[in-house]
Amino acid sequence: MSARAAGDAVPSAVPVHHVPAGVRAREGLLALLPTVITGVLLLLALQPSYQTLLDRGDGWSIYSYHGLAKDVLQYRAARLDPAVSPQEREILFGVVQSHVLNPGQFEHLRDVERQGEARLSAIRALVERGSPQALAEAGRQAVQLSAQADALANQLGLDYAREFRQLRRVLLGTALVTGLLSMALIVRALRLWRSERERRARREARQREALSFASHELRRPLQNLLLASDLLRQEGTPGGQQRLLGMIEDSARQLASRADLSQLDDLYLDVTLRVAPTDLRLPVQRAAGGRVTAAVPGEPAVWLVDPDRVAQMLENLVENALKYTAGPVEVALALVDGQPEITVRDHGPGIPPERRARMFLAYERGPLGAAPGQGLGLSLVRRYARAHGGEVTLEDAPGGGTLARVRLGEPPLVDERR
Repeated sequence: MSARAAGDAVPSAVPVHHVPAGVRAREGLLALLPTVITGVLLLLALQPSYQTLLDRGDGWSIYSYHGLAKDVLQYRAARLDPAVSPQEREILFGVVQSHVLNPGQFEHLRDVERQGEARLSAIRALVERGSPQALAEAGRQAVQLSAQADALANQLGLDYAREFRQLRRVLLGTALVTGLLSMALIVRALRLWRSERERRARREARQREALSFASHELRRPLQNLLLASDLLRQEGTPGGQQRLLGMIEDSARQLASRADLSQLDDLYLDVTLRVAPTDLRLPVQRAAGGRVTAAVPGEPAVWLVDPDRVAQMLENLVENALKYTAGPVEVALALVDGQPEITVRDHGPGIPPERRARMFLAYERGPLGAAPGQGLGLSLVRRYARAHGGEVTLEDAPGGGTLARVRLGEPPLVDERR
């Protein structure tokens, strides 16, 4: 049967060395993300520029067009010059024919012809016609075709410059996106590292706190065990020996219930209770002895509690009261509005109202820290009281001193698996 302390539960930490396969896959994909995005951006953004450069070539010569114009004009001049022999004219005519009959030597011919009205086929037909008017028109169109080639070359140069500027913008943009993404991933990794470091620090702090509580709570049963063992050697009566053996057994049971290292969180931090119907008069009466007196009702006060944790609450409250007063300490049990209430009163100097809330913090000690101790008792009492659905308060006692009041709330749900 179990119940959790309200407000004190902290999820168990996942071991640092264990990384789930899904997390490893996710982090691996995130690490590859800059590379993937860079490749995709470059592919998508550079494809148009690459296709443009590929379609228009990596540079071309317009000298074939200039040569055509020069040869046509030279052939026309030779036809008009009587000093040129027929053989020389035939040679020039063959040169012109080698141009007009082999359009493959004219790169980007279709693009050049789209720049104006001149056409290579028209020049060939005019040259073949051979009349002076035809040759004059052939020369004009050859010069025009050369000019159209110059215009296309200039346009391609502008296009190349534009595409290279686009390439530069794409590369810079890709570098910027990749840099920002890499920076974001680095920041994320740093945040995860800091979160892991803080989580590990919290876990280590919880472990230290649990060990501190365990050390604090093991001290009393160990002292009782040593004291009873020492007295048992000197006790000669059977009744006294049985009483001391009972003390030893009770101390051993307390040690067993407080020293399970595998359940320190359940014992001292998250506070898992093992509840059972218990007559609360018994732990209150066991607290009596020496300067401590106990007052309990005449009728049984049965309540669903964890008896070991109730005993620890009483031990801590009584021990604190004895530290700060040389006078008597009074423990009382009563039923208030149908719920059990345990009070522990001392006759010491009291606690200023402004310090009472701090007294329940771990490692907080009493006024001026005069009494020895770790300052863990009241913190543990509050955890156990809240685990039982109740609360603990400190107040001024009538006539001086401090009154610690523990009110136990509704019993927690019973776990039948116990």
